[in-house]
Amino acid sequence: MWHILKYIARHGHPGASAPQPLSASRHRAHLIHADILAILGRALAIRQVDAGSCNGCELEIHALNNPYYNIEGLGIKFVASPRHADMLLVTGPVSRHMELALKRTYDATPAPKLVVAIGDCGCTDGIFGESYASCGRVSNVIPVDVTVPGCPPSPADILAGILTALQRRPSRAADGGKTPDFTPGFN
Repeated sequence: MWHILKYIARHGHPGASAPQPLSASRHRAHLIHADILAILGRALAIRQVDAGSCNGCELEIHALNNPYYNIEGLGIKFVASPRHADMLLVTGPVSRHMELALKRTYDATPAPKLVVAIGDCGCTDGIFGESYASCGRVSNVIPVDVTVPGCPPSPADILAGILTALQRRPSRAADGGKTPDFTPGFN
């Protein structure tokens, strides 16, 4: 054991890369937060819906809340009610039992709403396809703005998909802040 520790002390960990300077990561986080504030004028509120997945994608979504990704520090938060949400994050193929619940959740989300389908099952039916028990991909039930493929996609890919959908959203500043169908959520 001592030989391994001496080797690591002299040469460093063989598989580890040099850590990114803290100031660079803080700068990047500040830019993302500034973009969210410029587009929305407040924090992005997300309602996550499991429409019938295997929970692999949910584990990666939960990883976004850990200190490494710290999405709340970027101005992104998860909410319990679709009435407070700006975006729906939907995972899994939509099971027949969740079809009506997903439609009601989509209808309860204030406009302009964004929908991001997460994982191969939500994007392309995955291994489940369409059957008597499954409606298939999310876009078969509600309109989807951005898809994030992967089985499961990494937290970085999910965050990139969220930011892509957010950048496609019309800015409140573009029309002087007078978007007629914009209903703000809670901060």
